Amino acid sequence: MSLVVYPGTFDPITNGHADLISRATRIFDRVLVAIAASPKKQPALSLSQRVALAQEVLAEHANVEVIGFDCLLTEFLKQQQANIILRGLRAVSDFEYELQLANLNRAMAPQVESLFLTPSEHLSFISSTLVREVASLGGDVHKFVHPSVARALSEHFGYTS
Repeated sequence: MSLVVYPGTFDPITNGHADLISRATRIFDRVLVAIAASPKKQPALSLSQRVALAQEVLAEHANVEVIGFDCLLTEFLKQQQANIILRGLRAVSDFEYELQLANLNRAMAPQVESLFLTPSEHLSFISSTLVREVASLGGDVHKFVHPSVARALSEHFGYTS
């Protein structure tokens, strides 16, 4: 059975993330969405909120599991008996950082491979950072995220959507 791990902070999960995950479900038997605690990034949403939102957004996919984690990714992969990492590339600017991460992960765990997918063109500009910025200023993010995510951001930032 093939397994891929899609790690990230997912603060919040966007339609771009969901697009990549949906396409990964057609390539792999199991897709494990690994949501990092990432306390140094100071996420807007708690780990439990991010996990619950991802579970709701991805509920239609029977072969997707969502798990939060707070250790090195290579350690998490070992715990899950996984050796393939899925990462998304929105633009050429993402590539340098993602290449560094892939090489670091390979240096720490030589059996680990990284696979890169690009989102659909109409979703390629969406990032969690931009969605949080728009939401924090009271903007409408419904085009970029699932309705439950838009609602959670509205509640978090204290405005009505």
